[in-house]
Amino acid sequence: MNQKSNNVVWEQSLITRQDREKLNGHRSFVLWFTGLSGSGKSTLAHTIEKKLYERGCRAFVLDGDNVRHGLSSNLGFSEDDRKENIRRIGEAAKLMTEASVIALTAFISPFRADREMVRNLFPHGGFIEVYCNASLEVCESRDVKGLYKKARAGEIKNYTGINSPYEAPVNPELIIDTAFLDLNQASGEIMEYLKDRELLK
Repeated sequence: MNQKSNNVVWEQSLITRQDREKLNGHRSFVLWFTGLSGSGKSTLAHTIEKKLYERGCRAFVLDGDNVRHGLSSNLGFSEDDRKENIRRIGEAAKLMTEASVIALTAFISPFRADREMVRNLFPHGGFIEVYCNASLEVCESRDVKGLYKKARAGEIKNYTGINSPYEAPVNPELIIDTAFLDLNQASGEIMEYLKDRELLK
């Protein structure tokens, strides 16, 4: 988004990100969970958040529904509003990583271009895209919120997977088959990835 004022100057902190990471004892990065509604994004993100907390890491989940109660409460679900929602989340996650907090985001984020826009906010290796891979049929069979049923009935417009597209990641850092793996297996794969890349202490 273009800046609307020329009278805004970036203020440089006296404390660097590296200083904050040293104090926390771990690096900061974003785990960006994407997938259809019902694919397990939020459940998996909160499970990883707890595992990180138990390891002494500072981590926080930005969840799609929760964010729409505050930061994005003025946005709907048109394509433009979805794009703006993801832009806001990307910027919020960037601020969190600058503060040396591990940011976990659980958003459908259906469009590749929007996810790529967010990826470009972070240094190389600082954006980890986690594709929660579950078919529409599996997600619809879960339908824990009853939203697919409403979308099928025409009560919800622009619902991803029904009358709005989902563009699956082409080359994500992680593909988690949430249709087949249980929560322990799925979270284990993610934690192993983070350890292998020495992102955790």
